Amino acid sequence: MGQGQSTEHGARNVTTEEHLSHELAQRFATKCFTPLELTHFKDVFRTLADDQDGIHFWKEETLCRFLVIPDALGPGPVIYQMATYLGAFPFPSLAPSILTREAMLNVVVVMTERYGKVLKKGRADRNKLFFRSLAVYDRRMSSIHEKLDLGFLEPSKNRAEAAVEEGAEGSHGYVPGFDIDETGSDEDEDDDELSLAALESLDAIEVFKNDQKADTKVHHARIPIDNFRRLLMLLLLLAPLESQEPLTRYAEGLTESRVQGLRRVADSILWSFSPEENAGISYHAFNTIVPASLPYLFDGLNPLFEHFLFSKNIDLSRRRQSTADQPSRPVPDIPFEPLLQREGEILNLNSLSQLSFFMKGSTLFRRLRLLYSGVEAGFSIGSFEQKVLNWKAPSILLVSGTRLPVVPHDSRQRALADKLPPKRHPDGVSGNSKSKKVVYGVYLNVPWKQTYKEAIGDNDSLLFQLEPIHEVFHASTINRDYATFTKTGIAFGNPPARAKPVSGLSSHVSLGPVSLLLDESLEYGVFTHDTSGGGSFHPSKARKNSWQDRFEVDSLEVWGCGGDEEAERQRAAWAFEEREALARKNLNLGKDIEADRALLAMAGLLASENHTSGGSMG
Repeated sequence: MGQGQSTEHGARNVTTEEHLSHELAQRFATKCFTPLELTHFKDVFRTLADDQDGIHFWKEETLCRFLVIPDALGPGPVIYQMATYLGAFPFPSLAPSILTREAMLNVVVVMTERYGKVLKKGRADRNKLFFRSLAVYDRRMSSIHEKLDLGFLEPSKNRAEAAVEEGAEGSHGYVPGFDIDETGSDEDEDDDELSLAALESLDAIEVFKNDQKADTKVHHARIPIDNFRRLLMLLLLLAPLESQEPLTRYAEGLTESRVQGLRRVADSILWSFSPEENAGISYHAFNTIVPASLPYLFDGLNPLFEHFLFSKNIDLSRRRQSTADQPSRPVPDIPFEPLLQREGEILNLNSLSQLSFFMKGSTLFRRLRLLYSGVEAGFSIGSFEQKVLNWKAPSILLVSGTRLPVVPHDSRQRALADKLPPKRHPDGVSGNSKSKKVVYGVYLNVPWKQTYKEAIGDNDSLLFQLEPIHEVFHASTINRDYATFTKTGIAFGNPPARAKPVSGLSSHVSLGPVSLLLDESLEYGVFTHDTSGGGSFHPSKARKNSWQDRFEVDSLEVWGCGGDEEAERQRAAWAFEEREALARKNLNLGKDIEADRALLAMAGLLASENHTSGGSMG
């Protein structure tokens, strides 16, 4: 009898959840889309949907084909897993869901962040939804290689029962025996604020709380490394995508070398989540790294899923024409403007997308100009000053190098070691890279200028590492020594250099707790990360150890953030300096040579006609 009551209560609860999901979908449809957008969405879904037992739905192949997911990167099953989870929003127990029209509406609402028109809470918690949609609860942490069985479409089974019975890899039910140490006991991790907001709008909080009891705690889950790598490679490709822009524009150029480059960048990002072991990404690591170092990681999904709102079958340019009207002319294709005017030794399309994960893409794509390249202009402070100082807009400095051995090998390395304080910290982690290559960078929101007593920069300045581990070090307000530029070198996070040595004080260069130093020859660099803190940049959010990378500079670049207006302003400044230099160089006598000679004689700079000697210069 008790079993019968339990079964009846469970069936009633599922029915209530499905009813509330339907009600929320209706609210999304009316509040988050215009009537025209909804018409486009319905046409897109209807045109490509499969039909089984009267249920219209999308399969994985349909979703991937419509979104033009490139097979070369292999993220199709991962995107499909995310969709089947988000389709059940806000009830995790109903996942994986069938991608019906209502489920796909939920997916589009979450992916494009349109829920803000209904729900007051949102963006930060969307990351938690994404984590849940990507995570698995299997101890093997295997990636997704099998498609969900469409057998769960049988009407005699509800979606939750089907997910358990099929045992599909990638379902979100709890698997007994999962043995992972808990990363924390913070109960807030189990509260899905976005889902709570959805149910609050429907006055159904109690139903949601009952559903949450069956949902496994989020810190028991892990995102498989291989799955996340595939998604990262896709997100790097998606980064420059704009609304209504086809992904094929970027996917068509996926050569083998481009795919390898995407994988290398993805590995650098992966190691920021798990620097010591690749056992899967926990929610604690995900929730720590994404807000700090990857705040715009998922932005490319917005324009990708907006394609659901533009049907090719609906021609808005078509008008009722009389017999005398001429047929409409085809709209010419707009020429594709390159994302980067030219690639550098360090910055290419892959690293450009990597930058857009923590800097707004609108300031990067089609907006960067190479101001200085050490390979082209020479590694010297003079050439750096000539190329950079007249740029009156934000800029990005990138430096790549090879780690130096612990014991100096030659006189130049020994000279560097003599200038620096004794090395107390080991080298940084190498990640999956077997080379000793490192790439660091700085974003400055203010124009460059020579510094003497005070540093330049503001609290929007960023110090970051791109290889072999991706991480961003945000500016602190405790200390404002963000950047200094003098004849003795370029430094970020270091106190300004003393003009003259002070008796009793060390003659070594002062290094900030989190800092980057390039010496006066631009031949060597030093990155320091000391967990003691107190400097101009905050220490790492993920790595709690101290390290120091001393490296020989291989490439150094400065990229200006701006368009034609900023470039024209720089050209005008250069022209002005050239005219001034020419005027000083060509300073000569006027047309009246005798008058000029007399004037010079009166000044004592030239002998007079009576051959008296000129005045003293002393």
